[in-house]
Amino acid sequence: MIHVGWLKVPKTVLVTGATRGLGKAVAAGLAQTGATVVMVARDPEQAAAAGGEVRAASHGAEVHILVGDLANIGDTRRIAAEVIARHDGLSLLVNNAGVSKFSREVTEDGLERTFATNHLAPFLLSNLLLEVLAQNAPAAIVNVASEQHRWVRSIPWDDLQAERTFRPIEVYNLTKLYNILFTAELARRVQDRSVAVNCLSPGFLRTDLGREAAGFFRLFLALSRPFRKPPELGAAAVMKIAEAEVTGRYFRGTAPATPSLLARDPQAAARLWDLSWDLVSTASQRPEGWP
Repeated sequence: MIHVGWLKVPKTVLVTGATRGLGKAVAAGLAQTGATVVMVARDPEQAAAAGGEVRAASHGAEVHILVGDLANIGDTRRIAAEVIARHDGLSLLVNNAGVSKFSREVTEDGLERTFATNHLAPFLLSNLLLEVLAQNAPAAIVNVASEQHRWVRSIPWDDLQAERTFRPIEVYNLTKLYNILFTAELARRVQDRSVAVNCLSPGFLRTDLGREAAGFFRLFLALSRPFRKPPELGAAAVMKIAEAEVTGRYFRGTAPATPSLLARDPQAAARLWDLSWDLVSTASQRPEGWP
């Protein structure tokens, strides 16, 4: 059992996808605890505005902005390097950034954007920041997953980039499954380093994740918005999970939950780990201490 009591002694926290919705709510909640908050965002203007809001809401907490596209491997590596150079007190990483693309997009690295943002980015960022997190142990990594992983019946190992078949909701659901498999595998590999790794489904929140949706799904999102939970409730769950006395677990809100059978497959987790490494770098780029 790993006890992560970092909130009792404010340190430095990193939140991705921090300009709106759940990410901004998490950043604001953490800032109010007295922690130094590093917000990672893609759009510089939105990042500056969100950073100002978080700073004001916390009555002047120390808030830093890092701008970059996490779907881009080079940007992810640069952000990690900047964190290591400037924020060596990092004790919590919240991998929240996510997209749900409704048409297939390919990044400059040749990667499908939903897969790159939702899975490869947290995979690479977590591993690049592992050493600094371990140096500030007890530390924690919290990955934002989703109950939608339960809709996945099999993993298309020969088509992870959805080159042959791109069905938007299926691609998104797969990445949420990958978040859980990655959580379990990373937790296993770092179990002796006092870095807890957990994931959660924050619930059906009022965010604009599906802002590119069309047709029936767009109508569904619009009609369901009044019934969805405010992002602050999801943020409270993230902060609670960061203090969990367990590692390698999946939560529904703050309640421990059992993910799908496929999400509990250790062979699938190990295979995904190896394939993800192949996609993000060459062996010569492996950071020291990579588990």
